[in-house]
Amino acid sequence: MKLYEGFSTGIAVMLQEKMRSALTMLGIIIGVAAVLAMLAIGDGANRIVMQEFEKYGSHFTIRRNPWIWRGDRVFPNRSGEHLKYEDVLAIEAECPAVESMIPSIAGEVLAQAEGGATKWTEYDGVNAYFPTGMNWQIQQGRFFSEDEFNNRRKVCVLGLEVATELFGDQNPTGKEIKISLQGGSPDRFRILGVMAERGTSLQYGFSWDDIVFIPLTTAQDRFKGTHYVNYLSVRATDADSIKKAAEEVKTVLRKRHRNQNDFFDISFHTTAVKELDKISRIIKIMLSSIAGFSLFVGSVGIMNMMLVSVNQRTREIGIRRAIGAKRRDILLQFLFEAVVMCSAGGLLGILLGIGTGYLCSHIAVKVVKVIPQWPVVISLHWMAVSVSISACIGIVFGLYPAIRASYISPLEALRTD
Repeated sequence: MKLYEGFSTGIAVMLQEKMRSALTMLGIIIGVAAVLAMLAIGDGANRIVMQEFEKYGSHFTIRRNPWIWRGDRVFPNRSGEHLKYEDVLAIEAECPAVESMIPSIAGEVLAQAEGGATKWTEYDGVNAYFPTGMNWQIQQGRFFSEDEFNNRRKVCVLGLEVATELFGDQNPTGKEIKISLQGGSPDRFRILGVMAERGTSLQYGFSWDDIVFIPLTTAQDRFKGTHYVNYLSVRATDADSIKKAAEEVKTVLRKRHRNQNDFFDISFHTTAVKELDKISRIIKIMLSSIAGFSLFVGSVGIMNMMLVSVNQRTREIGIRRAIGAKRRDILLQFLFEAVVMCSAGGLLGILLGIGTGYLCSHIAVKVVKVIPQWPVVISLHWMAVSVSISACIGIVFGLYPAIRASYISPLEALRTD
């Protein structure tokens, strides 16, 4: 039997028994769909993890701990110790594993453009090394300088979302906005530039693009009235040195704050990445279980259908053997039918798998919440692998019925009604 004859016969048989073929292929379809969806979601999670590591792989954050543990009890932090900008200078001078430091204070403000557009947003008071330390590009204009930082200038750089809502498609560089605390009098700030799109913080869940960045010194004077710092974002020399950098920072802070080590708290950005990886693995396990069970049921279904088909077509087999068909021809005929059916199930499974991948992506965004979009990575390689696996299932589970058909005696087959 020639190859094209085998496939054409298999397709013809499948089309003759549409309902039975569809029910038989259902297990294969679901199994392949689950495998493809699992790979699409898993590769999407890997892409998110890689993006997060590129941004924050060597970062950790220090903040003043609002609570202090004493044994198994917790108390408000009344130590009187606070993070200060002088701590930043000391850490930069004494910690060789630290590459850069970004002190920060933040709060909610009302921003108003010259044209009257307003937006409640967050301000973030940082130092001049913020773009470099955060590995963040500036889309328009520039960031404020060290001189502007030291002289407490009223200048700002807008997040992309803030710039879009206040100025639309216009370039806001060089213009002014009014910034005020709730119930406070507004201050005029000159816009120096706009940051490139950053997205949502996986660690804390806020949008980086919905922030107005101003000099820390200006924020302390205009909005806080103190010289305290809320957060210190620390960038180690590389990801492998992050633990060493954290220990060096702890040593400096203890020395500068009366040997107290519980007034501050250190959090690593890898925590959120690990949580995302955990969710991805749970999805993979669920889809793998569905895929394995469905493929097994589908495989058994293929074998049962082929056995039923052999019994129903015994007379046809006898006629073919009587007019010269060899056992090899009968075996290949039924084997081709099984392969065609499984391959068709694999192709339909790919379509269902793509849709399932996007559905799982939507659900994952709702579960994780801090991720605005979970990418679905559809690989042509895995599509080809899925169809190949389906064809192999057809060969393995169609082989026994095909062998059984090939060994039917022509005389006995012709006696069958």
